[in-house]
Amino acid sequence: MSNATPSRNTEDTLVLRRPDDWHVHLRDGSMLELVADLTARQFARAIVMPNLTPPVTTVAAAAAYRERILAALPPGRDFTPLMTAYLTDSIAADEIASGFESGVFTACKLYPANATTNSAHGVTDVRNLHGVLERMQAIGMPLLVHGEVTTPEVDIFDREAVFIERVLAPLLEDFPGLKVVLEHITTRDAVAFVEAGPDRLAATITAHHLRLDRNDLFVGGLRPHAYCLPVVKRRQHKEALRAAAASGNPKFFLGTDTAPHQRQDKESACGCAGIFSAPFAIESYAETFEELGALDRLEAFASEFGPRFYGLPLNEGTITLRREHNPVPDSIQGDGFTLVPFHAGESLSWRLD
Repeated sequence: MSNATPSRNTEDTLVLRRPDDWHVHLRDGSMLELVADLTARQFARAIVMPNLTPPVTTVAAAAAYRERILAALPPGRDFTPLMTAYLTDSIAADEIASGFESGVFTACKLYPANATTNSAHGVTDVRNLHGVLERMQAIGMPLLVHGEVTTPEVDIFDREAVFIERVLAPLLEDFPGLKVVLEHITTRDAVAFVEAGPDRLAATITAHHLRLDRNDLFVGGLRPHAYCLPVVKRRQHKEALRAAAASGNPKFFLGTDTAPHQRQDKESACGCAGIFSAPFAIESYAETFEELGALDRLEAFASEFGPRFYGLPLNEGTITLRREHNPVPDSIQGDGFTLVPFHAGESLSWRLD
């Protein structure tokens, strides 16, 4: 349960234990310099995705990327990037174990090949990983899963449910001690599976999947900035996610999957998948939890359930949200590029102090 002190909150002020983001894409280079602090200003820690070009598959690459992230932050910013290893068909178990035991790797990320951005080097068959997964199970290293099949005969809106049936359920049986996070879930099928699964199975829920359904992809024409993978689903699935997030069930916790792409890449023939939620992430979650009459459960979802699953201490600091008009800009300018944030052109009801 939450350790929040109700008396520190008022109708117009919400004080939360400083939250963590258990799924972020920080990119690299000049984009990293812009986006890293947008995450760090609100979250104390973040699980950093390894799908760079080339992907982060070695301890040395992860350590170097961590240093670039820290160097990109303003002086004095208190933020801990938690690095992940990108699993491939041929990755060595010794490399994974070495990185975990030295404190460089926090977890491993499973991308089915070609499931999303920069996943061409992903796993073609999970059976190729059995030796690695056995080692991870033995040392207590979590597996983070992009839960979609990529076979062309499966409808894109069914990929998550089919993945659960064909891949995830057998994997949990084959590795009864492996900790698994099913990331950025999008369906009521995933909610039900996680709820019924063992305590070593958890799931992250994004801010955008709590607010968008597939109708939002086509309102007033095709909306590329509402396109992400896994793609948003029917409204009934969104409602299941909202209920799960606000339920107080510790198996569900915050993971934004913030994924910046340059505006021209989102609006081109490429139509890159990803929603850039970092600039107003915690405010978006607060908006949703207030709509659900569950603001008193936001702290546990954002600040407690994740670290407890990963076996990490809770953060000591706090953040403050104030109820006030908070207009979201249409775009954010970087060094030679433009990003469009989630909620662009809208107004939120909460502002991070």
